[in-house]
Amino acid sequence: MPIRSILKGLVLTMTAVLASAALAATPYTPRSRAAASTPADPASAGSATQYKIVTASKAGTYIQIGRDLAKWVAEPAGIELEVLESKGSAENVRRMRFEPNVKLALVQSDVFQAFLDEAKAGNEEAGKIIRPLRLIMPLYDEEIYFVARADSPLTSIHEIKNKKIGIGPIGSGTALSARTLYQLMFNEPIPAENAKYLSNEEALIQLTVEKTIDVAIIVAGQPAKLFADMQPDARKFIKILKLDESALETARARKTYFPATIRTSSYPSWLTADVPTLTVKAFLVTYDYGLQSTVGNLNRFADSLCANFDKLQANGHPKWKQVKLELPPLGRDWRYYAPVEKRLRSCIAGQAASRSNASADQTQPPRTGACTEQELVLGLCKR
Repeated sequence: MPIRSILKGLVLTMTAVLASAALAATPYTPRSRAAASTPADPASAGSATQYKIVTASKAGTYIQIGRDLAKWVAEPAGIELEVLESKGSAENVRRMRFEPNVKLALVQSDVFQAFLDEAKAGNEEAGKIIRPLRLIMPLYDEEIYFVARADSPLTSIHEIKNKKIGIGPIGSGTALSARTLYQLMFNEPIPAENAKYLSNEEALIQLTVEKTIDVAIIVAGQPAKLFADMQPDARKFIKILKLDESALETARARKTYFPATIRTSSYPSWLTADVPTLTVKAFLVTYDYGLQSTVGNLNRFADSLCANFDKLQANGHPKWKQVKLELPPLGRDWRYYAPVEKRLRSCIAGQAASRSNASADQTQPPRTGACTEQELVLGLCKR
């Protein structure tokens, strides 16, 4: 087939991807105040609080997670949560800190840690931005996709040294992850002339049509809409590089990142086999608010998150099935938002007790036969 025809077909394939992503990316708009679900706090009925959450691009996983939180958690708590696009985690940290009415943000763990490291190293701006931020809870793992052309000689992640790489837009978590990974693997930064700050869609076009880059690095929880919408023909043009556990570069990368698998079940029309890769954690973040009204609103949000967690897992993005309703110990310098932490721990403990009691009721048969003398003395049985 002539190369011109191949390129034409590829452009049509990518155009279809972008069109379907845009169509499905209509922002979630909470119902009107009059039609909203009854808030957990009766005093706020009829006057829903208006907050915002910053997520990522229209075709990413973060924006879908944000919409799920708006529908299944915020709305029942009497909060109209507007879901905003962004370039990603690094921008989200700044907007969480400074943009009016942004009360929640989705942030990658390596981005959060990078701000903390910069602050500890003496960067005053980084300290001003990150120190007042607090975690609500960890969410899920975000897979890192190293995408190459299908005919590329590259097969493994550690082979990307000195290649031209699309690393995500400036201000995105993807860009920071890509630069951090490269530094870890090769003990040197990506050469400036090889780093291309591109959106996911732009990177795929430059990779396959213009062929001005060799690899596109994309961070997104699977199934990511960008790839899930691709047709089977996509495998003619792109592939995912695999993680080689035996490579020295992999051992270096795993100081910060974790192994993961991109599953064929996530992209049945594209992948023919599971692909090992690396992953980074996603967190739900807020600010260390002290204003009583804000604390009260976020407490209602926490109560609703606990009460409706099963609805998130049943009806939300598939990634919710990987989220555990728990607050594990945090790394150095990381802190939970104390009012919400207290509320969530109480709710989690209550649910655990209910499950324990229910289990005991099911496993302990009713007493039959006479009481023992010890049971009589302890008041546990009557003749």
